[in-house]
Amino acid sequence: MHVVVASHQPLPAKGYGGPQRVVVALVRGLAALGHRVTLLAPPGSRVPEAAVVAVPPRKLADAATLAPYVPRDAAIVHAHFPLRCAPGAFPFVQTIHRNLRAGTPPSPNSIFLSRDHARRHKSDVFVHNGLDPADYVFRRFPRRQSQYDLFLGKLHSAKGYHWAVEAAKRTGHRLIVAGGWRPSFTGSIKFVGEVDGATKAALLARARCLWNPAAWDEPFGLVTIEALLSGTPVLGTHRGALPELITPDVGTLCDTVDEMIAAAESIHTRSPAACRAHAERFFTHMVMAEEYLRMYRHVLETGVLPSGRPTPHVPA
Repeated sequence: MHVVVASHQPLPAKGYGGPQRVVVALVRGLAALGHRVTLLAPPGSRVPEAAVVAVPPRKLADAATLAPYVPRDAAIVHAHFPLRCAPGAFPFVQTIHRNLRAGTPPSPNSIFLSRDHARRHKSDVFVHNGLDPADYVFRRFPRRQSQYDLFLGKLHSAKGYHWAVEAAKRTGHRLIVAGGWRPSFTGSIKFVGEVDGATKAALLARARCLWNPAAWDEPFGLVTIEALLSGTPVLGTHRGALPELITPDVGTLCDTVDEMIAAAESIHTRSPAACRAHAERFFTHMVMAEEYLRMYRHVLETGVLPSGRPTPHVPA
């Protein structure tokens, strides 16, 4: 199948760039499954697994101006930004990477990132994000109580980083905070700024656990599967998609900072192999690509999108 993937952001990502990294992972997965991929993206984009067509950003914003850049033999167009209609006569789908404002009708043929994300937008169509395990360092050794904890993400109250900071202050346990601006931390808390690539992979692999105390309904939560691919368990909340990503074998879901501090005392007993195996079963680029191919084929055969497939541990 010739799949045309469209991104309004340059690829690969510079810095964290969650949605961009998912798009690159999808392209990589589709190509590995033997499909031909053309990538429509802003000038300067480079993804080895795809034939890249440079499209000026202003032309990406509208289906009518995007259509001339779509190869004539394309089977389907997959946009990763909102389109109000199909680009020309081509079948298309689009992934919604963010929460829409309340009351905003979703664009046609929308695919969300989790069952919770879809449900909050009155849909049942979703595909979980996936990443390439080769991009992460899998540390097989059992975690130790003395290893540092890690918070990785935007230092915003909605991300709940203050829970991790409060826990470190109350317990004296070492915490590394990696984010996009420099707060004032002292004592057992170390701030390392925004990280990516090999530095991020090393931090994830060496941590006792990842703190992801989300205080908002995140559409997915990419940092969670980054940690699991590294063999690192996760402390999360019952918000957004996290209950779809975290099982008792690979982490703990909590509702208060006190619960999370208590859970942190035994979080290191989770098996690194179990964390990695869970992520490899449900959240790799290959699993994601196969699920998107199911979406494409259903649209081509019936004209509509099928329901998403929840992870088995999530109640109906």
